[in-house]
Amino acid sequence: MSEPTVCAKCQGTGWLLEDAGGFQIANRCACFGDRWKHSLVDQANVPPRYQTCTLDNFEIHDDSHRDALKISREFIKNYPAQEVGLLFIGDCGVGKTHLAVAIIRELIRAKDAACIFYDFRDLIREIQSTFTPDSTLSESDVLTPVFSSEVLVLDELGAKRTTAWVEETVFYIINHRYNHKKLTIFTTNYPDTDEEEDKRDTFYKKSGDTLIDRIGVRLRSRIYEMCKVVEMTGEDYRKMAKQASYRF
Repeated sequence: MSEPTVCAKCQGTGWLLEDAGGFQIANRCACFGDRWKHSLVDQANVPPRYQTCTLDNFEIHDDSHRDALKISREFIKNYPAQEVGLLFIGDCGVGKTHLAVAIIRELIRAKDAACIFYDFRDLIREIQSTFTPDSTLSESDVLTPVFSSEVLVLDELGAKRTTAWVEETVFYIINHRYNHKKLTIFTTNYPDTDEEEDKRDTFYKKSGDTLIDRIGVRLRSRIYEMCKVVEMTGEDYRKMAKQASYRF
């Protein structure tokens, strides 16, 4: 979204004085909605790489992508009556983050919803950094927008291996949102299965870990209470697109 210009009518105050039977009353200027929406976009913390992601430019390569796009559109359509979040599961490059970002961008555009995006690892690092003596931020400063946002995207769930502190901290965040009926959208590269024989799959051969291995049973159970699981399959389309763009 482009930087808003100063409104010629209200001079950037957001208010207009209008005559009403000999009295002057203050009404919101028409520019206020645009300024509010712009502030929501800024606060959403979406990385530059994903700021052009929309539902319309999401590429469909198989039935799982078609289903995921349909579920994403339904999520937006139902909001704010939507009762559960989403857990996008799939290998790298299949479009999980694209859809998660597209959802919150559309919620901001169409429904003025306050949303925020966090990479799982970045959130943990930000919280940890508040414990250093020279930090100017408190843990509360970091967590307040995470707690209060209407929709939180937590990208790359499990990308940082769970320690007792990480598991407790993330459970605290997720449980707080669950108790306050706040919607959360997760993405993860780690498959969710309890079946040992499924480790024959190529993905398991590369990573060896499942979602439970990375986040623990308790957190995984809470997320399942909060979210609809959306499984996505396919090749790494980012890698394919990059390779196709090279010229020799």
